[in-house]
Amino acid sequence: MEDLMASASESQLGQLLGGWGEAFNGLQVLIVTYAFSVIGAILILIVGWSISRLLGRWVRSLLTRSHRVDPTVVGFFSVFVRYAVLVVVVIMVLGQFGVQTASIITALGAAGLAIGLALQGTLQNIAAGIMLLVLRPFRVGEYIDADGVSGTIQEIGLFATELKTLDGLYRMAPNSQLWNVPVTNYSRLPERRHDLVIGIGYEDDIEKAQSVLMDLARADSRVLSDPEPWAYVSELGDSAVAVTLRYWTKSADWWTTSREMTKAAKIAFDENGISIPFPQVTYSGSLDVEPREPEKTASEQAQ
Repeated sequence: MEDLMASASESQLGQLLGGWGEAFNGLQVLIVTYAFSVIGAILILIVGWSISRLLGRWVRSLLTRSHRVDPTVVGFFSVFVRYAVLVVVVIMVLGQFGVQTASIITALGAAGLAIGLALQGTLQNIAAGIMLLVLRPFRVGEYIDADGVSGTIQEIGLFATELKTLDGLYRMAPNSQLWNVPVTNYSRLPERRHDLVIGIGYEDDIEKAQSVLMDLARADSRVLSDPEPWAYVSELGDSAVAVTLRYWTKSADWWTTSREMTKAAKIAFDENGISIPFPQVTYSGSLDVEPREPEKTASEQAQ
């Protein structure tokens, strides 16, 4: 009887050890398999990340050298290509762990609504960037003002637009912000008008002032002859008669011409004896004031 029990115990112990051995062997196989998968995934990430950066730079360089491609689309497409490569890399990494591509696409489709709600602002910026590239209210190198956001366009990216302000500052604005507000483009049209308004005294010769301004406009080669410059009285103010010189220039010359013309007008008016009065107010009427006796000194009070 004791022999039978010992034999049974040895049999059970052997089965137990055999089971543990099989489990250990299976665990070894699993660890080795997933170790190779993890190593492969890491290599794919490193190589894929490098390829995405190199490909993005290559696309940017290729589009920049091409004279047929608008510089406005260079930044957008280079970033788009880079992120497209990264999406493919992520799918390949998941494939290393046995996740089927069809399953990934199905999962993304099912989670599309949730992702869209979570990334609503980001998706709006992407959509706005596409619309800015299609309709092109501004291009790289143009100066704009969009509800307080002003500067020269440096690049239109996938999510935001980069600008450089007049005082040399870097500014980044979300694409959706630029898309949802009115945009004033100061560089799009080839010609711009400027109205130079100067006040002269009421005693000054208006015809002479207009003639001086017209001579300045005709002497400046940057002022266009068509449309012809025009000097006229635009307002009768409280302290001065407003004389306006209206002229057109090339958009590229507008800033310098407007400033230099203002300086030249002041010098010309001084040389011709035409005054530029400052605001002043003349009061008329009377005010009743009761006479006041002078105060007595200490000696007078002692007397």
